[in-house]
Amino acid sequence: MQQFVVPQFIDVEDKIIGPVTVRQFLILLVAGLLVFIAYRLADFTLFIILLALIGGLALTVAFVKINGQTFHYFLLNIIQTMKKPSQRLWNKKYTDKELNFLRSYAMTPEAVEVVERKEVERRHIRDLSLIVNTGGYYRGEEE
Repeated sequence: MQQFVVPQFIDVEDKIIGPVTVRQFLILLVAGLLVFIAYRLADFTLFIILLALIGGLALTVAFVKINGQTFHYFLLNIIQTMKKPSQRLWNKKYTDKELNFLRSYAMTPEAVEVVERKEVERRHIRDLSLIVNTGGYYRGEEE
């Protein structure tokens, strides 16, 4: 029988520089470029504010994990949850055509089949009791 190698640790990302993964490196690289652009274009006070915002956001997205999920997946899950309602209510609005059909359907009388009942006699009850007590061996009086 041929044996196959089963890959393990498929959820572990590849490390490129020490403990930094490719995803984290790219996030930090883009954040560094944005901070550099802010340094070149903004005055010092605005640069410090942008540095704090961009750097904090980049560090959070790159390194923070919540319940084993990376932060950007966590944010996507929050956004999807906010879009969907937590309660599902059925609030159907009928058109006039549907309402008229439902009204006409409710008005039509249904044909009820009347079944005549036989008169119950004492001997029928006795025969039924004997059939039950004998486990079906007694057949009763055949009419």
